[in-house]
Formats: sequence, C-alpha cells, structure tokens
Amino acid sequence: MMFRLAHPVLLGLLVLVVGQFIWHLKRKPIGITCSVTAMISRLAGRTGQLTGKIPIILRTVCLVLLVFAAARPQLYNVSREIRSSGVDIVLCIDTSGSMQALDFTLDDKPVSRLIAVKKVVGEFIEKRDMDRIGLVVFGTEAFTQSPLTLDKGLLMDLVKRMKIGMAGDKTAIGSAIAVGGKRLKDLKAKSKILILLTDGRQTAESLTPGEAAEAVQALGIKIYTIGVGGTEPAPFPVQTPFGTKIIRQRVDLDEETLMKVAKIGHGQYFRAADTDQLQKIYNIIDQQEKTEIKVKEFFHFKELYPWFLVPALFLLLMEITIRTTILRTIP
Repeated sequence: MMFRLAHPVLLGLLVLVVGQFIWHLKRKPIGITCSVTAMISRLAGRTGQLTGKIPIILRTVCLVLLVFAAARPQLYNVSREIRSSGVDIVLCIDTSGSMQALDFTLDDKPVSRLIAVKKVVGEFIEKRDMDRIGLVVFGTEAFTQSPLTLDKGLLMDLVKRMKIGMAGDKTAIGSAIAVGGKRLKDLKAKSKILILLTDGRQTAESLTPGEAAEAVQALGIKIYTIGVGGTEPAPFPVQTPFGTKIIRQRVDLDEETLMKVAKIGHGQYFRAADTDQLQKIYNIIDQQEKTEIKVKEFFHFKELYPWFLVPALFLLLMEITIRTTILRTIP
C-alpha cells in the first residue's frame, strides 16, 4: 500500500492557519479599562493566561485537520493486467573453475569473471520486468537453478548465490543448451530466447553444442552466445602454503563453436573482454528482444479523510463548549 494526497495543493492553506494562530497570540486582547491591572494580572497568574489560549489552540488544530481532510489523504495500490505473453528467456551461466579469472573490474577493483557476470545479469533481469526468465547453471553438469518466473526478487537472490564450481569445474556447453531448451519448449510465448555465457570450450562428456543447438532451434528458440575473457593470459588466484598467489594462465575460449551455435539458433555471438563490453552486450540483447506489452493498470483507493474530519469536528465542539461555559466572556 502507498500513500498520497489527492489535492496536495490545498496544504498551502496551512500558511493561513498558522498565520491566524500567530496573529491571535500577538494581538491585544479585548478587555475593560482598570487602574489596577497589574494586581488583576497577578491574581490571574500564568495559568489563567494559558487557559485563555485553549480555544484558539483547539481552533487551530481543528483547521489543520480540516485542511488535511480537504486534501484527501489516500492509501492505494496498483494492480496490472498484462495482455501479452512477452518474451520467455533462459539465461545459461557458466560457473566452471575458469570463471574465477580476475580479468574483470568493478569500481576500479579486479573481480572474478563470475562476479562481473552476476552484476550485469542482475541488471538485465531488473530491466525485463514483464518477461518470464529462467536460470540454468552449468559446469561439468547443467541444472536448472530457477524455472521461468516473473518473480524478479527470487531470480536476483539466486543470481547472488551463484558460486564457482557449484556445477563442477569442467564445461558442458551442450548440456546447458539442452536443459535451457527443455525449459522453453512447452511454453507458449511470442518469443523464446536462450542466452548462453561461457569462457571456455566443451570439456565434459555430453551432447555436443552443435547437436544441442539444432534440437533447440527446431523448437523455435533463438540462441545468443557470449564468450567471456580477453585474448591474453588471465590472472588466477591459487592457494599455496604461503597464502593466495596470482598466476597468469590462458583460457581456451572456443569462439568457433559459439559462433556456430549462434548461427544455428538464428541469434548472434558476442565477445566480452571486460565489464563494460559485457554490459553493452546485454543492453544490445535487451533492445533487440523487445516485445510490445499491453498493460492495463487498476488503482484501488482507500479514503483516509474521516480520520482527520471526525477529530476536527470533535475539537470544534470542544472549543464551542469551552467558550460558552468555562471561558465565557462578558459581552
């Protein structure tokens, strides 16, 4: 539930209310002429002076409440009716051992490839608020981390939990494509997309990437492939008896196979050597795979003005009662 004022401009009347209150406090009260006013003032004391201000205080609070009531405070929520199936997307993310290479940066600090991928993928998910997205993690094996869902909070949490080696240290690209395609095949959507991200080549014994891509494309699924990493040997953290040591090692990225898979899937291959390039690639895919979404919004309001109006009327009644009884003035 969210809060709003239907007529916030009416809050400007509070300036007049406050001004009236200050004027009443400072103006010279109406009274009778008396030569011994000092004595009468001492008899009345401070309590009497404060008591005399009660009606104007009650009136001021009453007017403030009436102003808020007139501004119509409301609690509301919004429901949406989506009249388009949008795009169904499966993200296949490589978490093999080579993804710990420290050749990417975030905030000018070196980070592993997986950490950079997690950040960019998270931002991509946030943008696709009308699309169902699923996650497949692969290494030696490939498994579904999340079926396709509109729950972006769940997806973001699962992306944060991705770890190096969670599916093994080898790379089963064919299995990842097959698992992603299996998640998309029975869904009815205007567009089905599989985005595969890896920094290596097929090293695990499984279905070949080409065979998997042909099977997936036959289901009407479009495939994008992203190769991660630069052309130079990448720094890797290695645990030694003396602590963590950084060594440089080349990762064999099979660009030829990734290009072939993208071609079979009527998609596109990209190479990301750093975080900025990776961000641009996901932005390109985001722009290319737009679907017109027809959304009808329904606003549900709950009026809160009675919570201000009723106390205001009660205070007004109190002021009238006090003025005509306890603080009654001589005509």
